[in-house]
Amino acid sequence: MTPQPYETLHFFGQDPWWMVLLKAVFCFGFLVLTVLIAIVWERKVVAWMQLRIGPNRHGPWGMLQSLADGVKLALKEDLVVKGADKVVYILAPIVCAVPAFMAFAVIPFGPAGNEVSIFGTRTAMQLTDFPVALLYILATASIGIYGIVLAGWSSGSTYPLLGGLRSAAQMVSYEIAMGLSFAAVFIYSGSMSTSEIVAHQQPTWFAALLPVSFIVYIIAMVGETNRAPFDLPEAEGELVGGFNTEYSSLKFAMFMLAEYVNMVTVSAVASTLFLGGWRAPWPVSTFWEGANHGWWPMLWITLKIQLLLFFFIWLRGTLPRFRYDQFMKLGWKVLIPVSLVWLVLIASVRALRNEGYGFGEVVLYVGAPVGAILLLALLRDFLKKEPEPEPALPKGEFDPMAGGYPVPPLPGQELPPVPRRRSRAPKQLQEALNGADHTEGS
Repeated sequence: MTPQPYETLHFFGQDPWWMVLLKAVFCFGFLVLTVLIAIVWERKVVAWMQLRIGPNRHGPWGMLQSLADGVKLALKEDLVVKGADKVVYILAPIVCAVPAFMAFAVIPFGPAGNEVSIFGTRTAMQLTDFPVALLYILATASIGIYGIVLAGWSSGSTYPLLGGLRSAAQMVSYEIAMGLSFAAVFIYSGSMSTSEIVAHQQPTWFAALLPVSFIVYIIAMVGETNRAPFDLPEAEGELVGGFNTEYSSLKFAMFMLAEYVNMVTVSAVASTLFLGGWRAPWPVSTFWEGANHGWWPMLWITLKIQLLLFFFIWLRGTLPRFRYDQFMKLGWKVLIPVSLVWLVLIASVRALRNEGYGFGEVVLYVGAPVGAILLLALLRDFLKKEPEPEPALPKGEFDPMAGGYPVPPLPGQELPPVPRRRSRAPKQLQEALNGADHTEGS
């Protein structure tokens, strides 16, 4: 039975103040603990992929490496660049980190039906929810990227500025594709509330119903979090360190924390929108009726978040960094057009289904035009004439200093041979290099 719109929202806004505070502290602690685990896990997994040992000194099996990194960053000297805009320079890491925590407030950890009891008070396993929760997530994600832009601008240095400019372009490019993937979920579920969207993923997850939106969102979330292979704002091979080049100590630690918290947040959003949220995976839910009740849903969404974090790590250990033109081409010429076409198809299907058309009629009215367009595109490619090769230009003399300035040769022109000086090597060494046979008595 399909839930009615916004029937789960009346569970929110009724908790006492101490319950709201307790839930907020839990969200903060969950994010920080997941980040500590993810840092060690990333270093371990990448080490295994590259046949290295990885961290193994701090704590059993190196599990306390994250704490050691935090202590090291806290004890490093905190420098402020002389030419920096000091107020913006100090505020940038805070602007980058705080929205990453705020977005997690609308992630559901379980059903909205007040199924659990905390200190005798029945409550929903979610801090809050409202009819435009996903727009709130998009807004906070956009604000977080401004921290990177402001960090690059306020550092008063060239390479951080280039990293900040790249981040601005990246934000505009990939948030459009991310928003379009959200729009398909809005149309199919009829709601922007996260609890409502999870309620509509019964019995089929939206990853199966909206596969194109799921793939587009997965690609866009990697670009949104500046992770490899889309880590162009901090490409150390060409920008030294990117937007955070001039940062050290705790301010650098806040940038690092914001990156990993954003990874957890976008993974939680992907789980909520496309992977059933807190619902148990298919094999478990078929034979265990209590898998989606009580405290068990928290386990399922945590496992889904960890699997998506492993996907982030897998990409970093597998793919090389994109060139910037490839990165922008993927966003503007592939993801956005594909998302727009897919959104039109989804809207057409939902409109026909709402009018009472059957599955066969929907396939006919939507699939037939799409098939015809694809067929015409194939025929166009098949019948397109190959361009005739341009006739070779006659070879002519080439003056590399025409007009007093060095110019490259035009097609058909060749550079004159470069004069070479005589070798200064001794005669015997020169003959040996030329392959002469020097034997005794010769």
